[in-house]
Amino acid sequence: MSILIRGAAILGGAPTDVLIDEGVVAAIGGRHDADEVIDGSGLVLLPGLVDLHTHLREPGREDAETIATGSAAAALGGFTAVHAMANTDPVADTAEIVELVARRGVEAGLVDVRPVGAVSKGLAGETLAEIGHMARSAAAVRVFSDDGKCVHDARLMRRALEYVKPFDGVIAQHAQDPRLADHGACAHEGELSGRLGLAGWPAVAEESIIARDVMLAEHTNSRLHVCHVSTGGSVEVIRWAKARGIAVTAEVTPHHLLLTCDLIEGYDPVFKVNPPLRPADDVEALRAALADGTVDAVATDHAPHAAHDKDHAFGDAAFGMLGLQTALGIVVSTMVETGRLDWAGVADRMSMRPAAIGRVTGHGASIEVGAPANLTLVDPAAAWTVDPSALASKSRNTPYAGRALPGRVVATLLRGRPTVSGGQLVGPLVGTGVRNGSDL
Repeated sequence: MSILIRGAAILGGAPTDVLIDEGVVAAIGGRHDADEVIDGSGLVLLPGLVDLHTHLREPGREDAETIATGSAAAALGGFTAVHAMANTDPVADTAEIVELVARRGVEAGLVDVRPVGAVSKGLAGETLAEIGHMARSAAAVRVFSDDGKCVHDARLMRRALEYVKPFDGVIAQHAQDPRLADHGACAHEGELSGRLGLAGWPAVAEESIIARDVMLAEHTNSRLHVCHVSTGGSVEVIRWAKARGIAVTAEVTPHHLLLTCDLIEGYDPVFKVNPPLRPADDVEALRAALADGTVDAVATDHAPHAAHDKDHAFGDAAFGMLGLQTALGIVVSTMVETGRLDWAGVADRMSMRPAAIGRVTGHGASIEVGAPANLTLVDPAAAWTVDPSALASKSRNTPYAGRALPGRVVATLLRGRPTVSGGQLVGPLVGTGVRNGSDL
């Protein structure tokens, strides 16, 4: 089926028509007929968003999320590809498990699901997982991470960096020295954590691991990716490493661009996240680093939890919050409306660079004739209010309930096939009980 997007602004530029046929961009400009016409007046056309850091919970925790429901949330959020993290049950540390995840992503049919392989067996940090088998499997894994647990042993981290080189892989590190952030650490270490009686998580626990790892990346001449950077000190280490020519990239979450640690004052566990929310000075440093390119990408760290895991006293609750459907709105709010990024910058940080880091072919491409039609159409003038009960995820642990966010995703196309149209989910999951995001 051919589709004509009429009068949309590619990356916020001048309005033009875009013809899609046979899954690719067939023409830009000119007059064309098509089987379906989408009115793009006033809308911005972006390459489909790519998430480097999504927890889909399947296999093992389907009570919190499934690949199908997470894929639906991703499509409604404007994503066409996501990386599914390895901390499932069983852990994605073998070719069989990563192929299962990839296969169920294909069955869901809404986004390309790229499995992330574990660095160590069982995330135990003791011996390497089957990195070679996962890289050579049908899933073709290129990102490896023990996310949720730091690869704290320097020798193991060195070996992992060496091992992924022949596959052009990358080690994505959850930077947290367990000896500095232990004994139930759950909040940014400072006056507030002390006053609230919460175990503190110092910034140096993150920064010291990043400093070690960039030196290991230089020593091995391999690729390092730093997950969910949260402190200004971490930004400075990464900036230094990039200036030195070390192959390091980094991501920031939407919540670390917006939320600050003072929100934990009421002990609401929805604000408990790993790494913890930080002070306003760190938030400012992260926004500046994303704007100047020191931090390469926005990654959601979408972390759905069942109510019985999240609804506890703050110290006992699970870490994490939802992120797929709200990510773009938060980036628009914190970066576009503040003048730090234009729409081309949003495309770069949320599509092009993530696709390059994860080696995801067919995504993150410039919108030009012949390019795969993995696209997102956004209404920059439309605001929407976050209603947890209307989100596609099986979980409800969003910190943005009742918040109005700018930037409404109108349509998402995967290889020229609409997965979202008019803000509504379309495709194979309609009628299966997956929530449709009707509030959008």
